[in-house]
Amino acid sequence: MATYHSTRSHEAPLTSKEAIRRGIAPDGGLYVSDELGCTQIPLAGLSEMGYLNLAREVLAALLTDYAPEEIAACVSEAYEETFADAEITPVRRLTPANADGVPTHVLELWHGPTSAFKDVALQMLPRLMARTGSNDGTGDEKIMIVTATSGDTGKAALAGFADAPGVGISVFYPEGKVSRVQELQMSTQEGANVAVCGVRGNFDDAQTAVKQIFADRELAERLATQGVMLSSANSINVGRLVPQVVYYFAAYAQLLRSGDISCGDEVEFCVPTGNFGDILAGYYAKRLGLPVARLIVASDANNVLFDFLTTGTYDRKRPFFTTTSPSMDILVSSNLERMLYYLSDGDVELVSRLMGQLADEGSYTLPNELLSKIQEVFACGWADEDEVARAIKACWNENGYLIDPHTACGYHVLSHMPAIPGSKARILLSTANPYKFPRAVASALGLFCPPDDFACMQVLEKATGTCAPAQLAELQDKPVLHTDVVDIDGMASFVEQAAGGLK
Repeated sequence: MATYHSTRSHEAPLTSKEAIRRGIAPDGGLYVSDELGCTQIPLAGLSEMGYLNLAREVLAALLTDYAPEEIAACVSEAYEETFADAEITPVRRLTPANADGVPTHVLELWHGPTSAFKDVALQMLPRLMARTGSNDGTGDEKIMIVTATSGDTGKAALAGFADAPGVGISVFYPEGKVSRVQELQMSTQEGANVAVCGVRGNFDDAQTAVKQIFADRELAERLATQGVMLSSANSINVGRLVPQVVYYFAAYAQLLRSGDISCGDEVEFCVPTGNFGDILAGYYAKRLGLPVARLIVASDANNVLFDFLTTGTYDRKRPFFTTTSPSMDILVSSNLERMLYYLSDGDVELVSRLMGQLADEGSYTLPNELLSKIQEVFACGWADEDEVARAIKACWNENGYLIDPHTACGYHVLSHMPAIPGSKARILLSTANPYKFPRAVASALGLFCPPDDFACMQVLEKATGTCAPAQLAELQDKPVLHTDVVDIDGMASFVEQAAGGLK
């Protein structure tokens, strides 16, 4: 059975159920398993496997203490009749190939209930967590999920956990720094167990405060007297990360079925990312046997990951930009810690020291040998706001295909980076439906943008012949149920108050 421990210590190993239930290690580290890659997903027969079968296979390899019938039930509950496309995460081929002849495909991750890639994991996480112990509604212990969001995680987590038995959820988002559609998705969320709150600050401020809440032993003791423990729905939770591995295999299987690649061919993935979880799932897939030639990190103007992967120095002491791709407006990429653990061959002392330097000094620098190992796996690029807008327009003009600003960062990076030798296909992960950001997309296409985002949706529909998902277009008619806004130092009190209302 695979066990999990902190990235900062080999002590106190846990089962995957225990790691998912706790969310984050007591020392602030993230849970990892040294058995990653011991089980390989066979490529033979991959083309014949649909998404649900692939999910069962991948989850069984990574969450070994879940019984096969538990995994099967989780997969069925998460993906049957909850996604608008039968493939769950369909692949679309873009028309022109690169100058080197390697075709580019888009992996659409936004066909779930909130129109963002987070749905793939956050439809699964509540089901996994419900099978971790007494959290089936019959025991006394309750879980309070505490999550900071840069835009999409919040709504996807709310949708996944709303009215789940034995669970409450508190979501914090940076006030004024998410799109109007994203804000309404959260503030209109129904459910007796949900709490949503704006934060005066940026996402990094909120995420840091959430980690401090998890480390607050006095708060934990007070909540324990009420029968409540804290956990997370952010990608720091391994139960959030593992389901994302599946769609890398699903993309490869679809390309096999379409004849675009042959079994064993290497492919590249380009991933718009801020918190590093989405692309880390691609690294997990590589460790599980997927022929990944290279993983390309695409950043927006908050290009801390680009600088890190280029120089080996991670420095969060830099200007923060509010961009049209808010889910990537992040300066502290939490999941990078897991990558450092694996590529340093499990050097917990090094990881702990680097994370301490980041917390205390705001930066750290990798040993040259470790940087070289990372650069063998990960490439990088970034796009400023003008380049994002041009990429949206270019993708529409060249392919008749509409993309959101996050996906546009990846489109720009791919268009300026030659394919790696030996790669047979390039796959761009599309992380959000373009109608989540109608103003940015319409403006990039040179269309008139009315003051109201929902009027922008109508302009975009008329000009492109595409349609906004009903769950987005109907937001304007829903009542706002959550209006709280707090300072950073008020977040812990908000959580404690929300926990006191759990039933």
